[in-house]
Amino acid sequence: MHPAAERAWKLIPKPLQDAIASGVDRMQGVQPPPPPVPDPSKPIRLLVGPVNYAGQGYRWSRAVESTGRVSARNYVHEANNPLRYAADYTVTWRTAEHSRAWQGAMLDALRRDYTHVLIEACFPILGGMFSGDMRRQIELLQDAGLRVGFVGHGTDVRLPSRHAELEQWSYFRDSEWVDPALVEPVVAKNLQLIDELQLPTFVSTAGLLLDLPDAHLLGVIIDPGKWANDVPVLQRERLKVVHAPTNPIPKGTTFVTPVARKLHEEGLIEYVELRGIPNDEMPAVFADADVVLDQFRAGDYGVAACETMAAGRIVLAHVSDQVRDESERRAGVPLPIPETTVENLEQTLRDIAARREHYRSIAAQGPEFVRRLHNGDFSREVLMREFLEA
Repeated sequence: MHPAAERAWKLIPKPLQDAIASGVDRMQGVQPPPPPVPDPSKPIRLLVGPVNYAGQGYRWSRAVESTGRVSARNYVHEANNPLRYAADYTVTWRTAEHSRAWQGAMLDALRRDYTHVLIEACFPILGGMFSGDMRRQIELLQDAGLRVGFVGHGTDVRLPSRHAELEQWSYFRDSEWVDPALVEPVVAKNLQLIDELQLPTFVSTAGLLLDLPDAHLLGVIIDPGKWANDVPVLQRERLKVVHAPTNPIPKGTTFVTPVARKLHEEGLIEYVELRGIPNDEMPAVFADADVVLDQFRAGDYGVAACETMAAGRIVLAHVSDQVRDESERRAGVPLPIPETTVENLEQTLRDIAARREHYRSIAAQGPEFVRRLHNGDFSREVLMREFLEA
């Protein structure tokens, strides 16, 4: 929505917004889909939603279902899933935000069919009910006997001022991506909500423990078998280096592209930059690469780095000492990501070309690291211990 139109829209009372949006849906033949239903025979029935960033809500659901005691469903607003990650249930944002029929049906389903709710990224689980008031929505669920928890994904709980202070290349040090002054109060409000309610809280990556030190590291999950391949790495004369940013500015694309293009023109590497590739097509992309440039401004690592490690490729990224220490403590082995910054990227790529056997050994450590921390076993144990069976 254009900013001017958005400002005008927000001036309209919420009941009238709902009526207008529902009228548009009716004219377009949109019917609110019935809520997802878990297996009633399972003693623990979990709903995860509503963002499913990088498919993690779906993955966490499948992980806990592997116990045989849990039936889990995840849901996502359609606009939050542009790369078409797997999800159990998808609903349009307009339906969730403005359809009172959908909101009522979802509340009834939660009261009737579920025992636990895991709220992602501080997004209202019941959409626009009570104008998105999270406290009132959670109170309704708790009054019905449901246990509620939070999981932070990233910028929803990463405080810009703290990140900018700690990270030299933080994307919150300027307004190229977003205005930190606009994000700061939103994140502070989320952190205050989590602190006040004192519900079980999790974070998807280790770097977020700086903002939520009492949270449990849940970890991201990938399917290692989907990414495994037997294509040799670092064999060709000209190294193939891939960068596939989902969001170029926070990933550091503007910093790394000039360096990579310079080495491409020199003939040392073949540099390929990709945008908007569906996740199901990425295993072939990584299998054909030697090196994957991940992210250089967050100081953390996530799904893309895990997929690269599982593929047996070299992943280059800036990962803080705090994240490395947390990950090694839980995995029992060091994180096999060579520390790479926007300042030493060229030197690192030249070193890879010169010392291939050394970096092949690092690449070979990737699948085992992923198996220890990111194949679902670790996440399942954390969720069962700290939330579902607590």
